[in-house]
Amino acid sequence: MITRALGSHGLTTSAIGLGCMGMSQDYGPADDAESVRTIQRAIDLGVTLIDTSMSYGAGHNEELVGRGIAGRREQAVLATKFGIWREKQGDPPSLNARPDRIRRFCEDSLSRLGTDYIDLYYLHRVDPTVPVEESVGVMAELVAEGKVRYLGLSESSPEELARAAAAAPISTIQYEWSLFWRELEDDVVPLARRLGIGIVGFSPLGRGYLTGTLRLEELGAHDDRLPDQRFQGDALTRNNASLAELTKLSEELDITPGQLALAWLLAQGEDVAAIPGTRSPARLAENATAADVSLSAEALERLDSVASRSAWAGDRFSYAVPRTSRT
Repeated sequence: MITRALGSHGLTTSAIGLGCMGMSQDYGPADDAESVRTIQRAIDLGVTLIDTSMSYGAGHNEELVGRGIAGRREQAVLATKFGIWREKQGDPPSLNARPDRIRRFCEDSLSRLGTDYIDLYYLHRVDPTVPVEESVGVMAELVAEGKVRYLGLSESSPEELARAAAAAPISTIQYEWSLFWRELEDDVVPLARRLGIGIVGFSPLGRGYLTGTLRLEELGAHDDRLPDQRFQGDALTRNNASLAELTKLSEELDITPGQLALAWLLAQGEDVAAIPGTRSPARLAENATAADVSLSAEALERLDSVASRSAWAGDRFSYAVPRTSRT
């Protein structure tokens, strides 16, 4: 597994990480035992970046991750988040990043994870009622206390990111980024690079769509992907045509569509890592192997021709206030 240096403060992770959200919410029922095995297998494969949040399953996901890394803590780069709050599983989310709550959020996450430090602590979403400088100020205190090693933001606006970076050392930002969703390339990516901040792409497989194996008709009634405009009507018809071209190119390269999508994201820069989510050890192994795929300039040019940014249609769905919308 190749590694990536994210930011200018010393954080190094595997280029391919593991997003754990779907083990606890949004993507239908999951088997906890299989999820734990997947986390353990990730570490076996050199996938060090394990990504969770206090909001995923209202703490359930952090507990799962804690079980998965038990006895192997030093082999993981453990990332978790605060700022999106759920009282219990199934509750709608709300935002809470008040300075008087952050330390308790961190302590609760440490307890659920079974560790005394967090490698990468994200502000999951900026709380509109709290200046971002106040939130990251408390986060920096947690670093000074040894509870946290590095800081990140998720889905903040460019203006919020700049203010946060002026107030505290920010190592990474996390945004949805894939062939299927590229809006952050206009403003966030250039700003992050000017500030020396690494970029972690979540949903790099388009919420499973870019694997070519997602069957929308089989999704459960509460699956988070159902409200997504990209999977509906004319947008889906257009996207299916682009996916067919992506699949054709992947076959020519003798890799899977998912591996091609992940290799494309990693090719966007040495400051980029990806955290595809999966609950399957087999799918995990396929994703991890994508780090070994080196796309030639010709392959990247062809990919941009058959599955360019303008080839995809529809706005994304997010349960939190979205940073931007596709016009």
